[in-house]
Amino acid sequence: MHVPDGFIDAPVSAGTGVVAAAALAVSLRGARRELGGGPGGAGERTAPLAGLVAAFIFAVQMLNFPVAAGTSGHLLGGALAAILVGPYTGVLCVSVVLLLQGVLFADGGLTALGTNITDMGVVTVLVAYAVFRGLLRVLPRRRSVVTGASFVAALVSVPAAAVAFTAIYALGGTTDVSLGKVFGAMVGVHVLIGIGEAAITAATVGAVVAVRPDLVYGARDRLAAPLELRPSPLSDAGAPGAEPHPADTAPADTAPADTAPADTAPAAAGRRRSVRPLWIAGLVVTLACAGGLSFYASSDPDGLEKVAADNGIDKQAEDHAAQDSPLADYGVEDIADSRLSGGLAGVIGVGATLVVGSGVFVAVRRRNSAGTPAEAGASTASGPPATER
Repeated sequence: MHVPDGFIDAPVSAGTGVVAAAALAVSLRGARRELGGGPGGAGERTAPLAGLVAAFIFAVQMLNFPVAAGTSGHLLGGALAAILVGPYTGVLCVSVVLLLQGVLFADGGLTALGTNITDMGVVTVLVAYAVFRGLLRVLPRRRSVVTGASFVAALVSVPAAAVAFTAIYALGGTTDVSLGKVFGAMVGVHVLIGIGEAAITAATVGAVVAVRPDLVYGARDRLAAPLELRPSPLSDAGAPGAEPHPADTAPADTAPADTAPADTAPAAAGRRRSVRPLWIAGLVVTLACAGGLSFYASSDPDGLEKVAADNGIDKQAEDHAAQDSPLADYGVEDIADSRLSGGLAGVIGVGATLVVGSGVFVAVRRRNSAGTPAEAGASTASGPPATER
C-alpha cells in the first residue's frame, strides 16, 4: 500500500506530513517509556528487539503473496510492531522501514512519505493495538488468547488503512474518480490482504510467546502471574490459636486457572534472561526471508496498485525521485542474475534497517536512562517512604 508521488496533491501531502511529524514526535516521547520501563527491566530488553522487528517488517514486506486474480498483498507490519514492542515504538519501526524503502529502493513516493507514515504506520498501529488490548481485557489469561487476539487485530488494521487512504484521497486525490468505487475496491481487496497479514502476525507473536512471553510488550500484564503475598511465620497469623491463612492451607500444586504459569513472569523469575538467542534466531529468519524467499514472491501488483490501475487513480503518478538508485525496485544495479540481485538487495535493506532502527531505539533508551538519575534524586529529596518513617 505504498502511495507513490502524484496520487495526492501537494496541500494534502503537506498536511499528512505534518500529521506524521507530530505522530513521530509523540512516539519518540512514548518510546522512552516503552524502552526504559517494565518489570524486571523488561523495557530495556525491548530496545534490541525493536531494531530487529523493523528489519523483519522490511524483509517480510518483500514477500508479496497472491490474494486474488492478478492481485497480491504484503505485510504492513503496524499490528506486529505494536504488539511486540509497544505502540509508540511500533510507529517508529514502521516509519524507519518506510523511510529507507523510499530513499534506497524507490518504493513509496518521497513527497508521499507523510501519507504513507500516517496510513501504514499511525493508523495500523492505533487500530491494531486498540483492538488487541480490548480483546485481552475481556478474554481469559491464556497464551493462545494472545495469539488469537493478534490475529484479529492485524486483520482489522489492514482494511482500516484502506479506509484511511480513501479518506485522504477524497481530500486530495489528483484524478476525478468515483470515491464509492475506490472505497469498495480498496476495502474489498484489503480484507483479503488482511487475512495474510493476520496469519503472519499471529504466527510471529505466537512464536515469541512460546519462548519469551516477557518480550511481548502488549501482553506483559496478561502473561505475568500475579504476585502472591504470604504472611510471615513470625507474624500474628502464625501465633497459637490464630486461623491459618488460606494460602497456607491450599494444596501446593494449586494455581489460579486463568493465569499463565509463574515462570512466565519476568519479575518472579528473579533474573534477567538474555535476548541474544531469540535475536539471533530472528535475524536468521529475517535474512532468509529477504535474501532467499523474496525471489518467490508474487510479481502481481499489490492491492493499491491494482485498484489504482483499474480506477484511473494512477493517471497523475510521477516518476520516483530515487528511481536511479542502485537499489531501485529491490535489485542491485549491474547484477544480471535476478535471484542474486534481489537477494543481495534484500540483505542490504535488512542491514540498513537494522542499523538505523537499532541506532534510533538505543539513542531513545539512552536518553531515557540519562533522565533516570535526576528523577531518582528528586524522589530521594522528597523524603523516605512512609513505611520507613
